[in-house]
Amino acid sequence: MTLDDLPLVNSFLNGTSFLLLTVGFIAVKTKRITLHRAMMVSALLVSAVFLVLYVTHKIHVGGAHTPFQGEGAWRMVYYTMLISHVILAMGMLPLIYMTVRRAIRGDFEAHKRIARWTFPIWYYVSITGVLVYCFLYVWF
Repeated sequence: MTLDDLPLVNSFLNGTSFLLLTVGFIAVKTKRITLHRAMMVSALLVSAVFLVLYVTHKIHVGGAHTPFQGEGAWRMVYYTMLISHVILAMGMLPLIYMTVRRAIRGDFEAHKRIARWTFPIWYYVSITGVLVYCFLYVWF
């Protein structure tokens, strides 16, 4: 594996995070709290590895972005998704921190209140990370 393989690895990590979040959500809704905790901790670890590798890749390419090759309406779709993905991704770290902190402290009511915001944002960022990869490296 080379540094040029990192976009694919990062897409895989985003997809894995998406799946872990899905199972974690179903687990909490079905009152399987131990499974929920395991899935969310796993999603957190996978996302942390993603972040390290994403920054590593950005350093490797000198911060350059991969130009989108699509045309017409696809450009609007891609850039709308990309902009929302980037903005929401920047806000995720503090939200995840606050959500996890409340769970660790055992303040589950506060954990639930903030998780209602954290989960859909994290979920969206994870799946759009995969879609961004597909738009850049697979479909166009």
